[in-house]
Amino acid sequence: MTDKNYDEFLEITGVSRSLVEEINDLLLDSSCKREIKTAKSGFTVSYLLQDTKKTLATFVCRKTGIKIRIFPQRLNEYADFLETLPAKMKKEIAKASVCKRLVNPNGCNPKCVMGYDFIMDKERYQKCRYMAFMLTITEESTPYIKKFLQNELME
Repeated sequence: MTDKNYDEFLEITGVSRSLVEEINDLLLDSSCKREIKTAKSGFTVSYLLQDTKKTLATFVCRKTGIKIRIFPQRLNEYADFLETLPAKMKKEIAKASVCKRLVNPNGCNPKCVMGYDFIMDKERYQKCRYMAFMLTITEESTPYIKKFLQNELME
């Protein structure tokens, strides 16, 4: 099955192409549905869980490279996994925006889906749903990203 938009998206992934394809294959093999939309900065490629139709992950094009935004549904079931991440990935998570709704329920749009409240390296984080797990695709990060997604996909 060829998908012109997906092929175009792969063209702009550059050096990350094989890593992006590894993650794509994992998600499609796990019965996720792929949706591609064009955005100002290129494409957004989202993967929806078949049973809930909720987005599990989205590839996002940035000037700094390809990133993946992960929307964990069951993070509390395997939160200790965050301890195993390399320092660069932990730093990306730690730098993410704070979830205004978790800090102050009236501090954000009431329609906004609340973010994530979790512990990493003995520190509590309350991060925005859209920024918490926006991770850069690199040789080092890809195995951890795949493991993160596999944790979500386990029954």
